[in-house]
Formats: sequence, structure tokens, C-alpha cells
Amino acid sequence: MAPWPELGDAQPNPDKYLEGAAGQQPTIPDKSKETNKTDNTEVPVTKIELLPTYSTATLIDEPTEVVDPWNLPTLQDSGIKWSERDTKGKILCVFQGIGRLILLLGFLYFFVCSLDILSSAFQLVGGKMAGQFFSNSSIMSNPLLGLVIGVLVTVLVQSSSTSTSIVVSMVSSSLLTVRAAIPIIMGANIGTSITNTIVALMQVGDRSEFRRAFAGATVHDFFNWLSVLVLLPVEAATHYLEIITQLIVDSFHFKSGEDAPDLLKVITKPFTKLIVQLDKKVISQIAINDETAKNKSLVKIWCKTFTNKTQMNVTVPSTANCTSPSLCWTDGIQTWTMKNVTYKENIAKCQHFFVNFHLPDLAVGTILLILSLLVLCGCLIMIVKILGSLLKGQVATVIKKTINTDFPFPFAWLTGYLAILVGAGMTFIVQSSSVFTSALTPLIGIGVITIERAYPLTLGSNIGTTTTAILAALASPGNALRSSIQIALCHFFFNISGILLWYPIPFTRLPIRMAKGLGNISAKYRWFAVFYLIIFFFLIPLTVFGLSLAGWPVLVGVGVPVVFIIILVLCLRLLQSRCPRVLPKKLQNWNFLPLWMHSLKPWDAVVSKFTSFFQMRCCCCRVCCRVCCLLCGCPKCCRCSKCCEDLEEAQEGQGVPVRAAETFDNITISREAQGEAHAPDSKTECTAL
Repeated sequence: MAPWPELGDAQPNPDKYLEGAAGQQPTIPDKSKETNKTDNTEVPVTKIELLPTYSTATLIDEPTEVVDPWNLPTLQDSGIKWSERDTKGKILCVFQGIGRLILLLGFLYFFVCSLDILSSAFQLVGGKMAGQFFSNSSIMSNPLLGLVIGVLVTVLVQSSSTSTSIVVSMVSSSLLTVRAAIPIIMGANIGTSITNTIVALMQVGDRSEFRRAFAGATVHDFFNWLSVLVLLPVEAATHYLEIITQLIVDSFHFKSGEDAPDLLKVITKPFTKLIVQLDKKVISQIAINDETAKNKSLVKIWCKTFTNKTQMNVTVPSTANCTSPSLCWTDGIQTWTMKNVTYKENIAKCQHFFVNFHLPDLAVGTILLILSLLVLCGCLIMIVKILGSLLKGQVATVIKKTINTDFPFPFAWLTGYLAILVGAGMTFIVQSSSVFTSALTPLIGIGVITIERAYPLTLGSNIGTTTTAILAALASPGNALRSSIQIALCHFFFNISGILLWYPIPFTRLPIRMAKGLGNISAKYRWFAVFYLIIFFFLIPLTVFGLSLAGWPVLVGVGVPVVFIIILVLCLRLLQSRCPRVLPKKLQNWNFLPLWMHSLKPWDAVVSKFTSFFQMRCCCCRVCCRVCCLLCGCPKCCRCSKCCEDLEEAQEGQGVPVRAAETFDNITISREAQGEAHAPDSKTECTAL
């Protein structure tokens, strides 16, 4: 057995485990005091009874059970059981459950509203920039540029519907072909997955919850990235999406219909329109190079306007500019003609908070961005807490079994496809894949839904958002009907192709394994989640965008070596994990590289040192220090640990003993040696023994 660590005066006292001899030296009886069998009198001998031996040998020999971090936690009900409650307690429990459910629905409502406001804030901050990305139609012929523009624009406006509508307006205006629009749609599919990844960051406080939530959110990211990496080259080589959708559009004679059902916004719009209203046509007008829209504000001021067309006499440079020869005359100096002039009159202002502030779009967007993130974070925290209190005991067991259990053999394979249909239906109801996946993320975090079940639900959400786009396309005007339907169908078949690639065969479900690997890394180094967002959704698209603008030779010259190195590293990593014997001894691990090139530990030290400059001490006196350390669970937090260290130093200076670390392997002896032993009840003692 390993030697005990040396700790000051912490010495084991064997006399504590002798009943009846505490505080006495054990005496050895001599022969004169022993009981004689022939005598009638007996001399009493002190009876010493040893307690059960506390040995750590068994604990060391027994193999420790490895706990899978992806196992769903048991949500146990610590309250009083229903059968043990009286009538008053049962009624009170029912009312408490109803109250929690109402609170849950209320916070869920504000959570969805904050997502809508967050999208509006991003459009105010980066909407015009997004329109300018689209305005240069010459660069759209490059599929790679179209892809990264779709990613960046969707990240900037936080809405794939907005970026798709811009593409539709450009195609209907003949500024963009359907072939050039398909890579942009693929990029929009990637950009829309950032929302639920941001939501997962709100659960960073608990390491286990964050591991599950971040993996559940990024499984959507990896599915989209992998689908694009495979299908974009295939589409560039064969144009299969364009051909299939062209055949469908030519086969069916589509007619304009009613608007797509907007069920969720019927509930949320009355509240969100009191905060801000946007004129989203401005972004589309900038994208089609409308000069008058560049100075317009996205904040909507007038909600009711009156437009009238009247014929007026106007001057023209020459008779060639007249509307017709019969409506053209000259007075010898000027040429006059009759033209229809549109007169627009503002009638009523909009009723929202920012209507009379006349602030620039960037200021309004920044204010809304901060407020929406605060509300989003607060609502998510409360939703997780309420769900944690509701989903306990038998309720949690039923819900988990209902969601995560497969159909009986031989129909178990149908369960995932049913989950895809459920995800598509729920997304169709809420009219937003971002809302559905963002609401799914906290459920994954608290352990109600497994990653394996969340994956098909997310795939169904991808399909659901395309069906709403198809219905919205049917409501387009006549000049944009054909192109909008074809683009919506391209989006639909792209997601279907991705599902066929990465779901039917269990071996090909790479997004699940990749998301779990990223979840493990982010749980250990939680700052890495932010770096992941910045790198994959900003740095990589911006780098590819800049290299593409420099020309194909620069893009190929930089991109091919980088791709080759990535493929080489992946192949080497696969060989190291599967069959390392085929590799030279030096290449069987990454130790031949510097530590900072194959481990995040040095980077973690750098990030921790860098962030320590921005952390303020949370105490100014001893009372504040005690309260602060009590609240934040010191020394597990950042600067509070410094407060506790100062407190311990002060206690040591005053002669107050500070608790030592664990001395013994055995829990019971360790507690007694540190003065923490207490008299356990019979149940605890039986369990310990």
C-alpha cells in the first residue's frame, strides 16, 4: 500500500478504535491475577473488544468502475413521496406543479421572443453589410465564395430565412442564377446552426451539463459541415440539385397561393413588435444595388402609408424621352411630357420603443443585442432550473423512456426515422429550426434526451425549415415564383442528400462521434467552446473569402497544402488509434511534437493568465470575503479562491487550525483523523461497513 502523505500533526490514534480503553494504556495481566480454574472466586479481567478492521487493501484490489460521462443522470426526487403526503400536501403539490408549468411556459415564451429580438439586433448591426456582400454579383460565380458568403450573411442576420429571401429576390431580378445561388443556400444552412450553439454556452456553469448541451448543439454543426464538404464538390461537378429541381418545376404548374402558416409569430409578434420593427426590404434593396436604400434605416418608422399615382407634366431632355408622341410637346425652350408620378404620404407611425429615438442602426442593434442576450441567458437558466424540479423521480423515468427507448425488435431501426418526422413537424409548427434546436439544447444538457436521439430530431428540423420555405415560395409574386420554388427545393434536396449520407448506416453517423469528442474537450477546457465558434463561423469563412478574392492561384496555393496537412493528420490519428504497430515507434503518438502543438494544456495556462487580468477581487473586508466565498463555493471559482487564501492565512496567523487534506485512503478514518467524524445512523453505518 502506498505510504500516507506527511501532514503535520495528523497522526492516526489506534486507541480510538478500542472500546472500553479510551484514554487508558492497555495493561498486560500477570499470572497471579489470572482466574484459577480450581478457585471458586474469579478475578475480573478487563474485556477489550476490537472494532471491525478498516483496511484499504480491498479497496485497492477492487477494479474501479469507469463512469461514462455520456450516461444520462438520474433525476431523483428528494422531496416527500406522493404516497406519504396527506390530502393538504397533495393539493399543495398539485398547485405547485401547475405553478411551475405556468412559469416554464412563461420563460419559454420570453426565450423565443429573445431569439426573435436577437435576430433583429444582428440585422441592425450587420444587415447592410450583408446586403453589400450580395451586391457584388461578379464574385457569386465562385461556388466557394458563395458558400462562405452564405455562412457569413446568415451569421450576421441570425436568420436563414432572411438570407434565403435575399437570394430569391436577386434570382428573380436576374442578378443571380440558380446555379450560383445553390452554394449560398448551403452556407445559410451552416450559418443558422450557430444560434443553438450560442444557447449551449449558457449552460457553461455545470461541467457535465455543458458537455451534453454543447455536444447536442454542435451535432447540427458537424452534420452541415460534413454535408457541404461532400455535396458542394458533387454539385459543382454534376449540378444534380439544379437539374432535379428544374425537372420538378417544369413538371408542376405552380400558382401563387396564400402565405405560409406563421403559428409561432402569431403569439410572439404582439410582444416583439412593441420593442422594435424592421423594414427588411432595405437589405434586399441594397443587395440588388438600389442606391436609394443605402441611406435608409432598417428601423421602421411609418407603419401606415398612402400611395397615389397621378399624371403630371414633367420636363424631359428631348422628344426621345417622351412617353408617347401624342403626349409630348415643346415650347421652344423645354420639352414636356405626361408621366405617372407616385406620391407617397405617411399616415401613422409605428408603435415600438425606438420609433422616436432617431438613433443610428448600429446603436439600436447594440442595445438590443445586449438586452436580448441577457434575457436569453436568464430565461435559459430559469428553464433549466424549473425543468430540473419538474423532471424528477417517476416523471423523469417516464419521459426518458418515452423519448429515448427504441421500438421492439425487429422495428428498432424505425425509431430514428420517426424522430426525424417529429423534428420536421415541430419545426413546421414553430416556423424556425433555430427555435426548435435551441429549445432542445437545455433538455439535452440536463439529461432528458440523449445525443443519439437528439441527432435525428435535428435532422428532421433541417427538413422542417425547408418545407416552410417551400410554402413561403408558393406565396411569392409571379416574377419570383419559379425561382423561389426552385431555390427552396434545392434547400430541401440538399438536406435529404445529407441525411442519406450521414444517418441510415450507423457507421456513417460521424456527427455524433465528432460532437461527443468536442463536448469532452469543451467540458475540460471551457474556453475552447468560444474559440470553436470564432474559428468555424468567422475566421475560416473570412480567410477563404479573402483568399478567393485574391484569385484562384492564391486560393489553390494556400488551400491545397492546408487540406493535405489536415488529411495527413487525420489518417495518422486513425492509424494511431486503430493499428499503431504499422507506424514507426516515433509516430505512434504525438510526443515528438512540442507540447503546445498536440495539447491544449499550455494554451489553457495562457488563457487563464490572460483572463486573470480582467477579474476583480470580490471582497474588500473579512465579512465580504466570507459571504463571497460562501456564495461562489471557493476555492472552485476564479478570484474568490484568492479571498479564501487570504482568509486562511489570517486564521493561521491567529492560531486557528486549518483543515488538512485527506490523509487516509479510507473515508471513515480520514474523517475521524481530521476531526470531522460524526456518529452515523444505523443505515449509514451498515452501508459503510
